[in-house]
Amino acid sequence: MSPELILASTSPRRKELLELAKIPFIIRKQTIDESIITTNDPAQKVEQLALHKAMHVEFLNPHEVILTADTVVAYKGIIYGKPKNHEDAFQMLSNLSGDTHEVYTGVAIQSIDKKISFVEKTTVEFWPLNEVEINEYIFTKDPFDKAGAYGIQSQGAILVKQIIGDYYNVVGLPISRVVRELMKYNIKAVPSIE
Repeated sequence: MSPELILASTSPRRKELLELAKIPFIIRKQTIDESIITTNDPAQKVEQLALHKAMHVEFLNPHEVILTADTVVAYKGIIYGKPKNHEDAFQMLSNLSGDTHEVYTGVAIQSIDKKISFVEKTTVEFWPLNEVEINEYIFTKDPFDKAGAYGIQSQGAILVKQIIGDYYNVVGLPISRVVRELMKYNIKAVPSIE
C-alpha cells in the first residue's frame, strides 16, 4: 500500500499549497493547547509547536505520513500571532511599517518509524504605511486569521516592499522544501493528465 499524506491542519492556505504541488492528501483536524510551548524564540517556538501538533495526531493505519506546521511573524525578537481585534492589528501593522521582520514556519513530518522537522525563515520588508492605509487594510478583515496581521497572498500584498527567502513560507508552508522532504517518505506529486 502506498503512503498516505495526512495534513493535520485546518489552514486553507496550507491546503491550497499542497493542491498547487499536486500532492494527494486528506485533512485530519487536531486540537492542542498551544500555550504549553513557552519559549519566546520564534524558530524554536514554531518547530516545537509543529512537533507538538504531530504528537497529537493518531495514526489510523501504518502507511500514514502526518504533516503539521506552525507559522509566526517576529519583529525585533517579539512574536506576533493572529491579532485579537482591530487595535491589536493596528499596533502590529504600525510596528511593521517601513521596517523588516521575519516569518518563521516550523514543519514536522512523521510516519510510524521516522520523524523529521525543520524551520524555514523569510525576511519581509514593508513599505512605510500611514494610519489611513493601515485602517483601510484592517477594514477588509483580511488581517484577523493571519500571523502578524497580514496576508501576503491577499490584500496584504500591497504592504510588502520586498522579501528575502521563500514566498510560500510567508503564506504558511515552505512548499518546495516540504515536497523534497516528503520524497523521503515516498510521497510525490501526482502529474495531471491533460
